Amino acid sequence: MKFTSSRYLVKEGLKNIWNNRMMSLASIVVLVSCLLITGAAILISANVNSLISTIGDDNQINVYLDYQMSDIDSIKLGSEIEKIQNVDECEFYSKDEGIKEFKDKIGNDIYQSMQGENNPLGNVYKVRLKDLSEYSTTIDEIKKIDGVVNISDRAAIARTLTKLNYFVAIAGFWIVLILGIVTLFIISNTIKMTMYSRRFEISIMKSVGATNTFVRIPFIIEAMTIGLIAGLIASVALICMYNPIREYAGGVLSMIATSTIPLEDLWLRIILGFSGIGILIGALGGFISITKYLRKEGGEILGW
Repeated sequence: MKFTSSRYLVKEGLKNIWNNRMMSLASIVVLVSCLLITGAAILISANVNSLISTIGDDNQINVYLDYQMSDIDSIKLGSEIEKIQNVDECEFYSKDEGIKEFKDKIGNDIYQSMQGENNPLGNVYKVRLKDLSEYSTTIDEIKKIDGVVNISDRAAIARTLTKLNYFVAIAGFWIVLILGIVTLFIISNTIKMTMYSRRFEISIMKSVGATNTFVRIPFIIEAMTIGLIAGLIASVALICMYNPIREYAGGVLSMIATSTIPLEDLWLRIILGFSGIGILIGALGGFISITKYLRKEGGEILGW
């Protein structure tokens, strides 16, 4: 195919977008929605897996003691924790240190009123385990010690995150499937409108010997361009939303801020992935539409 012919076909494809701008806009909006939901589901899944991995790598648990227990009794209790076979380290963390962490949040007056015996917190032991495979057994042993009121059970968090990941994957799959079908339908109708408005021109082109490939290309370029535009818009939107959402979630649960994937590792993949998927969906919608039209009109030769 000559360069002048290629330039003509590309020009015609781009011109078709403007001539059918309302349908093109509808296609872009639906495809952007589909890509945003797909991207959000993928990013949530990737970050949840990252969190689960972090929880699995962190073999430290917090053992919370009765707030009425004195420091001396708390230290004695720590020696009982150290006797457990799977305990590697056992670090004492006093309730006075604990209340200091809340000083900025509760204000100086309230902080001063919670000193000494008025401190509502209990002492804590930060316990590091030797073998995570014995996690549940070790937790049960620690809970049996008198004075232990609670343990930060990260296994429960991991189970909750796994369920969340499964739900996101299932819901995301069905939503993306439905929106994908809707997107293909709208893109196909956009191409059909273009073909209908140019049906006489297409008939003349066919009558003078234009091949099916030559007829197809402008419409597929139109559909691929719609897909590319939607992909770029969705990429920019997701990139702009990622860090604010990550920082907000990190404010709710500090673990998220340090365990989720930074945007620097994702932005290029998001742009390339969304653009590629948009172009692919656009090309598929355009190909289906033009192929049906050529078959209906007759003279369709399978293959390129």
